[in-house]
Amino acid sequence: MEVLSFLTLVVFSFALIMLLAGVFTAFYGSGKSRRYGGIMAVVALALGLIWAYLVGFSDVAPFSAVPAWDLVYNAVVDLAGVMIGALVAVGIFLVVVLKS
Repeated sequence: MEVLSFLTLVVFSFALIMLLAGVFTAFYGSGKSRRYGGIMAVVALALGLIWAYLVGFSDVAPFSAVPAWDLVYNAVVDLAGVMIGALVAVGIFLVVVLKS
């Protein structure tokens, strides 16, 4: 994997998690934390949209070589495969331990 492809996955996942955490904090927080949650959500949304524009729609030289949408699709499919495999392994482990 190229460095810029790796960085794209890092930025997209950071922006998504920061957006979810910001919305959660803005919704359930109180006082200053609600305001900071809103700021986090706005910053995350801006970061994700700017990066998506750079790798998807712009003609800026280093960013235009990243196949962003295929990269994100493959990452999601790979993550789903890892999660399914891990859950099956933990399930089998629990059945073996609980039955013995």
